[in-house]
Amino acid sequence: MQFRIPRSSERRPMSVTVKSHVRSRMVFVELLDISEGGCKIRGSCGFAALGDRVTMKINGINTPFGTVAWVNDDIAGIAFEGQLHPAMLDFLCSSSAAEPRR
Repeated sequence: MQFRIPRSSERRPMSVTVKSHVRSRMVFVELLDISEGGCKIRGSCGFAALGDRVTMKINGINTPFGTVAWVNDDIAGIAFEGQLHPAMLDFLCSSSAAEPRR
């Protein structure tokens, strides 16, 4: 049985390294895209499994708690348990464009 959470909104491309916690373990992941309802991240192979709980901090802003909806090698899709406000999403996208990649 495969665990899958449907995507609820369009994602915006990003490329920024963020501090994250997966299975209560701190990891740094590359945020590849984001929307009000979730995001796509890249980490080391095996860093996440379906159903894992995820927290992230992007440019000093905590995202809603998330759940790993799918995993493909080193890339995972995260479904947020809440929604990012559209204005907050605009802020994160504009501030990450101005931030140098770490």
